[in-house]
Amino acid sequence: MARLIFLGPPGAGKGTQAAELAASSSIPHVSTGDILRAAVASGTELGQKAQSYMDRGELVPDALILDLVRDRLSQPDAQGGWILDGFPRNVEQAKFLDELLAEIEQSCDCVVNLEVPDEVLVARLLGRGRTDDNEEVIRTRLAVYRNQTAPLIDFYRDRQQLVSIDGNQSIEHVGAALRQLISS
Repeated sequence: MARLIFLGPPGAGKGTQAAELAASSSIPHVSTGDILRAAVASGTELGQKAQSYMDRGELVPDALILDLVRDRLSQPDAQGGWILDGFPRNVEQAKFLDELLAEIEQSCDCVVNLEVPDEVLVARLLGRGRTDDNEEVIRTRLAVYRNQTAPLIDFYRDRQQLVSIDGNQSIEHVGAALRQLISS
């Protein structure tokens, strides 16, 4: 059983690694972006609320994201473990998540931080060829990530929950390090 939180800057490979590890461990990969899209697509009450914020170009509030995460982690397939990707994004959300996990009688086993140098991240993101990915935008996204997430990394490190993994390796090497982590 593994209950993991994945942290890492844009381009670090969180989504790729989380999806592969979740599939090989038969646990759900819980991406807040995917949860939002699924809730909106299915027209649930939470999805309709989220859609109203997204239609206005606003961020979906923490409380609504937390409700969506609570709903997802309470589903039967998540009882044996999960990998959270994209949440929490800041210390306030981490504290909300602690309360939620206590409420649903679950706990996080480990917080994985994928570390990749900025120059490598910029090259990876530019290599995706997306029209909205230019170097200036990418560097701004990385600065925002570092500003919002650095306190979160310290939060989990102080609680002895943080494990950093060198994400500046091949996908296979990072995956092997992650599998080793959950098997130990």
